[in-house]
Parts: sequence; structure tokens; C-alpha cells
Amino acid sequence: MNDGKKFDPYADLLKPDEVDPERVPPPIPAATLVLLRDGDDGVEVLMLRKTSAIRFGGMWVFPGGRVDPGDRLPGDDDTMAARRAAAREAREEAGIEVDPGEFLWFSHWTPPPITPKRFSTWFFAARAEGHHAAITVDGGEIDDHLWINPARALARHAVGEIDLVPPTWMTLQRLCARDTVTGVLEELGATPPRVYVTHLGKTPEGDRVALWAGDAGYEAWDASLPGPRHRLTMAKSGYRFEESGDLDG
Repeated sequence: MNDGKKFDPYADLLKPDEVDPERVPPPIPAATLVLLRDGDDGVEVLMLRKTSAIRFGGMWVFPGGRVDPGDRLPGDDDTMAARRAAAREAREEAGIEVDPGEFLWFSHWTPPPITPKRFSTWFFAARAEGHHAAITVDGGEIDDHLWINPARALARHAVGEIDLVPPTWMTLQRLCARDTVTGVLEELGATPPRVYVTHLGKTPEGDRVALWAGDAGYEAWDASLPGPRHRLTMAKSGYRFEESGDLDG
């Protein structure tokens, strides 16, 4: 358990005037696997805790990491390489074997260019099989794991028991839409993968706001502009997601 304070995932942002748009390096390709199973409490998702010795230490995440050169085989496109990376990371971090061909690609995340180190991350979902019950964390980057209902994970975050970065929080929120793994996978696969290229703003109270395409303040990086909403407000009192209109098309 942490100290109850909300983690600020953007605390190390560069100032906009410190960033030369022409010299911003491309984000590092990465991949994440959202592994799902049906449990007594409904859908459960595998989450891992990062060790305190690495960046974002103590954070609860899904298995994943950067795409390595060895993840790309001849003829692979970027998405196939990301699938292989997600499968490899699941094996290395949690000791489980998964078939990348069975993964459902449902979202892609890129943080703002004022982030010192950026990962461009494919998010995949898959059903856990019976042999995935035994999880063995690597003890290096990962020091704990749990299977948890998505709504329960969000509730624990709301009271400061666990830390989550916005893409993880948003994914958990989407997983709450259905009560079974079959239903969740159908829901995630009903639309093309959602692409989130994050911009940032602030509320008058000083709370950070992640803005995405379709939000009135997205292009201007201005959370105060009136109009359609597609944002996550990261208030000290808790995260709040707002979405208006058809943002899948």
C-alpha cells in the first residue's frame, strides 16, 4: 500500500519552451498485454507491480515493455513485432506462455512530446487459459502480482491504495463494460483500435488534464475551452473521465 497520495505521472514534464519540436526524438515502440479471466467476482485482469528500483516504481501495470530488435521477424509489420514483444514480456515478467496470434489489438497510446522519455505502446487483450493460473514474477523489474476485478482496481486507486498511470486507468475503465471475458473481448473488438496521442492541460484548480482527439481543448492544449469532451481529469480527489459524442469514427 502507498501513502494514500495520488501519484503524478507527469511530474517530470519538460516545460514547452524547453522542447524544440524539430528535435523531439520519436517515441520508443512498446507493447502491453491485458490478460483476462473469468473469476468469482466477474472479469479479472492480471496486474503486476513494478519494483521501487526502476522508473515508476510501485506502479501497478499490465505485463509489457519495449519492442526489442529480436521481436521483429522478416516480413513482420510494426503491429506483429509488438505482438511478439507483448508475448515475450509476459513470459519474462510473469512466467506465462501466450500465443501472440490470439491477441486482440484494441488501443495505442503515445504520451505528449514534452515527456522526457516516451513509449508508443500497443495495447493487446487476450483470454487467460487454465495453465496461466501459476504466475511467477521475475523479481527484477516486477515484485508482485494480482488478479483483480477492474472495478475493484479503480476503487483501490480512488482511495490511494494503488498507483496507476492514465493508460492503465483508462483501460481498466473500459474493462468494466461487461461481466465476462467473452463480453469484454467483444466490446473491445467492436470498434477499430482507439488511438490516444495525449496532450495536457490544467483546470483552474491546478489539476492536470489529459486531452485526446475530439476534445475542444485538444489542439490548443487548453482544458478551459468549452465544447466536446474527451479527457481524463487527474484531480487529487480522484480521476474523472469525460467523453462526449462519437469518438470512434
